[in-house]
Amino acid sequence: MKTADIIVLTAYLSIVLGVGFCFARRSKTSEGFMKAGGRLPGWIIGLSLFGTYLSSNTFIGVPGKAYAGNWNAFVFSLSIPIAILIATKWFVKFYRDTGEISAYEHLEKRFGVWARIYAVICYLLTQIARTATIMLGVAIGLQQVTGWDLNSIIIVSGILVTAYTLIGGIEAVIWTDAIQSIVLTLGAILVIGTILAKHPDGASSAFAIAIDNEKFSLGSWNITDLGTSTVWIVLVYGLFINLTNFGIDQNYIQRYHTAQNDDAANRSLWIGAMLYLPVSLLFFLIGSLLFSFHQSMPEEIAAIQKMAGEGKFEDSILPHFMAHHLPTGLGGLIIAALAAAAMSTIDTSLNSSATITLKDLWTRLFRRTQAVSEREAILVLRISTVVWGIIGTSTALLLTSKTKNILDIWWQLSGIFAGGMLGLFLLGLIVKRAGNVAAATGVTLGVIMIFWLSSSWIPKKLQPMIHSNLTIVVGTLTIFLVGLLVSKFMTPRKMS
Repeated sequence: MKTADIIVLTAYLSIVLGVGFCFARRSKTSEGFMKAGGRLPGWIIGLSLFGTYLSSNTFIGVPGKAYAGNWNAFVFSLSIPIAILIATKWFVKFYRDTGEISAYEHLEKRFGVWARIYAVICYLLTQIARTATIMLGVAIGLQQVTGWDLNSIIIVSGILVTAYTLIGGIEAVIWTDAIQSIVLTLGAILVIGTILAKHPDGASSAFAIAIDNEKFSLGSWNITDLGTSTVWIVLVYGLFINLTNFGIDQNYIQRYHTAQNDDAANRSLWIGAMLYLPVSLLFFLIGSLLFSFHQSMPEEIAAIQKMAGEGKFEDSILPHFMAHHLPTGLGGLIIAALAAAAMSTIDTSLNSSATITLKDLWTRLFRRTQAVSEREAILVLRISTVVWGIIGTSTALLLTSKTKNILDIWWQLSGIFAGGMLGLFLLGLIVKRAGNVAAATGVTLGVIMIFWLSSSWIPKKLQPMIHSNLTIVVGTLTIFLVGLLVSKFMTPRKMS
C-alpha cells in the first residue's frame, strides 16, 4: 500500500469510530442501545438496510461468481421487491403493533417457550455464519491488496467493528451503515471505470468478449431441473430468504422499531431495495468485465492463481485487480469501501444478537421472577456484544480453510439455519387454529428434512437430488404444511 492509500483508509476508519463515539451518550440506556428511541427517519434506515445487504459477500463473492459463471445469482436480487410487498402489507405493522423489540417473543405467546428458544438458536447460528463469512471476505480482499496476514486481518477487523458497535448502539450502527453504503457504491463505480479505461482492447471490446462468453446470462430457465442453479431455483430461494429477513430476522425487525412511524418503516424497506437492485448489478458487471480484462491479459490469471492459493481464485479476482491496477489514493478509497462492506452487516448482527441475548435469553430464562434493572440490562447488552464479536471472529478464522466461494458458503449456511424459522413464523401468523402440538410436529419433521438435505456424509444413494439452495424452501414448507395438516385434527386453540 502506498502512503496515500494508508492515509485514506486511516481517515475512513477514524470517521467510523468517531460516529460511534458521537452516539455513545444516546446508547447509555438499553432502550437507546436497542431502538434509538424510535426517532429515526425512513431514509436513513433505508440506507442502513441497503448497507446491510451490501456486505463483503457482495463485494468479493458476487464478482467472483459472475467471473466464473454468469449472472444467475442476480436473480436473488429480483426476488426482493416481491418479499417487500408482503412485508410492508403484513410484517411491519404486525411487529410495530406488538411493540416487542424481540422478533421471537410472540412465538412464545403463540406456541410456548420452546418455539421462542428454538427460533433464537436458529437466528444466532445464522448471525455467526453471516459474521464469519463477511469477515473472511474482507480479509481475503485486504490480504490481496496489502499483503497482510489473513488471520491478523480477521482479528483486527473483529476488534474494530465490535468496538464501535459496543460504543454507539443501534443508532451508531444505522448511521455508519448509511455512510458505508455510499462509500461502497462509489467504490464499485470507480472500479468499473478503471477496468474500462485500462482494458487493452478498449471498452467496447470488454463488453463484446463478455457477451460472446455468455457472462450476462441469467442461467437456465428449465423449470423441471431441480439439481442445478436455474433461474427459478434462485428466484424461489431468494424469495424465501428475503421473507425470512423481513419476517423474522432480528436485524430487520429491530429497525422497524427505530422508525418514527409505520410509514417511515415501510418506506425504509423500499429505499433499501431500490438502491440494492442497481448497485448489486454493478458488482456482477465488475465480474463480467474482469473476465474480459483477463482474456486480453492471460498472464493475470496465472498471477491470481499463484497468490490466491487453493480454492480462493474466485474470491481473489477483484482484490487482485484492486492491488495491481488502481491508481494511488483511489486504492485506499476502494479498500475503505471493502471495509465498509464488512462493517455494514457485522455491526447490525452484533447489535441484534446482543438484543436477543438480553430479551430472549437473559430476561426470559434467568430473570423471570424479577425485573431487570437498567444497569443490569445495559451491562448484558455490552458483554454479549463482545461475546458474539469473539464467536463470529473465531468462526471466521475456522473458515479460512474452506475452498468454496464465500457467497456459496453463506447461501448454504443461511439456508440451513433460516429454514426452520420462517415455516414456524408463517404457521403462527396464517394458521390461527395451529397450536403447540401442530407446531412442534412440524418443526421436528422440518428439522429432520433440513438435516437430510444438508448432510453430505449420507450414502450417495440416499442423498436428495435437488440443489442445496432449496433446503430453506423444503424446510419451510415441511414445517408449515405438516403444522397445517396436524392442526386439522386438533381441537381449535383458544386464543388469549
